[in-house]
Amino acid sequence: MGRIVAVTNQKGGVGKTTTAVNLAASLQACNRRVLLIDLDPQANATTGSGVEKVGLTRTTCEVLLGEVRAMEAILPIEEGGYSLIPANPDLTAAEVRLLQEIGRETKLRQALEPVSDMFDYIFIDCPPSINMLTLNALTAADGVLIPIQCEYYALEGLSSLLETVRQIRNSVNPAIGIEGLLRTMYDPRNRLSEEVSAQLIKHFGDKVYDTVIPRNVRLAEAPSYGVPVMIHDARSRGAQAYNSLAKEVVARETPVGQVGAA
Repeated sequence: MGRIVAVTNQKGGVGKTTTAVNLAASLQACNRRVLLIDLDPQANATTGSGVEKVGLTRTTCEVLLGEVRAMEAILPIEEGGYSLIPANPDLTAAEVRLLQEIGRETKLRQALEPVSDMFDYIFIDCPPSINMLTLNALTAADGVLIPIQCEYYALEGLSSLLETVRQIRNSVNPAIGIEGLLRTMYDPRNRLSEEVSAQLIKHFGDKVYDTVIPRNVRLAEAPSYGVPVMIHDARSRGAQAYNSLAKEVVARETPVGQVGAA
């Protein structure tokens, strides 16, 4: 069964989608079968994977509402090697409709059950808020990967997210834990980056990935070309960082349900 990982942080602009797309591609390069699920109505993971979001009729919206099966919505991403369930702005309407349904927070988990054995990793790119879409992701996930920007206000909202994870564990998903915290937009010349990094390590220890993601022009450019950075510029510092992260993720591999608590 594939390990389901929610990539989330309720603070926007922390490199969440960048991490979801590039880690998916880098893990595929490590011979892992990867599915990326775009659960954000902005659909940045979709466009960042080279898929035009306009006109899509089989998306996470239809999957959540039970109108199509997850298998029917999966697209192969040739440049990157992973698979994708895309999104478009219709996902906002799905969230509204879910609020009226019984068992609304379990819709994604139920939808993924038939396809989970097809992949080693399933990454869910969440919206930058704790809403019904994010709750669906957390209910379905084995672990949570939290990108954290190494800048002022980086820890803002983190305690709220961790509390949400604890509530999910105590109610509908006892297996969920913290997969890891990823330091992003890191600049070693910036004293603040060092201070934020030290705080994270002090409070979370080995839950903080050794790999740090630097500020990198090539990494920022890649989404505009609709490809992961390893395709855009494999020699860039951004590509090398995500390749290192993928190797670290592989090295940490544990059976489902045995990741430590938050």
